[in-house]
Amino acid sequence: MKFKTANVYSIVTVSLLMTAIGCSPAYSQPAATNVTGLLIIGLVLGAILMFLISRLLRPRKQSIAKENSHTIIESMRKVFKIVFVEGHFNELYTFEDTKKLFGFIPSTRRALVIIKAKVLVGYNFEKFVWETDEVNQKIRLISFPEPEILSVEPEYKYYNFDENIFNLLSRDDLTQIQANGKKQVELAAINSNLPKIAAEQMRTLLLEVIESKKWHLENIQTITAGIKNSLPPAGN
Repeated sequence: MKFKTANVYSIVTVSLLMTAIGCSPAYSQPAATNVTGLLIIGLVLGAILMFLISRLLRPRKQSIAKENSHTIIESMRKVFKIVFVEGHFNELYTFEDTKKLFGFIPSTRRALVIIKAKVLVGYNFEKFVWETDEVNQKIRLISFPEPEILSVEPEYKYYNFDENIFNLLSRDDLTQIQANGKKQVELAAINSNLPKIAAEQMRTLLLEVIESKKWHLENIQTITAGIKNSLPPAGN
């Protein structure tokens, strides 16, 4: 590419010089000054053309985007939680708020939100209370917790925003809408069969593990006895 560019420069320069020289008769003595001026103009034009051609033939540099990220771990602790059932929910949440402008003009803002959420229900083994009888190879359940919502993973899609210039939805409003929508999903999970399914899964697991070791499990009814379709919120 450099060799071709140099040839282009040479051809342009020589052409300009020949054009400038040929513009006036060689035998005209008074035209010597004009020839010198034309030569200077030709050189300037040649330099400009060389510069423009070099810019056109020069490969473009690709832009490089730099990104920095810093992650700080606030705390870390060991937990023993097991998920026994997974539920998927589609929740339709409607937000509506009315204010009176100047004390008498009603102004209403609305938002329709569709929430798709994955809910995980299971048990926190740290809340189990039991006692063992190694002589008789028995495990007696003393206190058995209710199944918990271990996590809620929501996705929000907003539809039909209705607001005006005097009553706009702020970022805090959107945050509150998401929080309220998440609570609706948790309530739907509470009233579903997820707690019962999780309890049955736990009962089956404990029986299989303990009986495979030739042990006996007592008070197994406590696993399902405490289910009242009331789950604590995620993270508790």
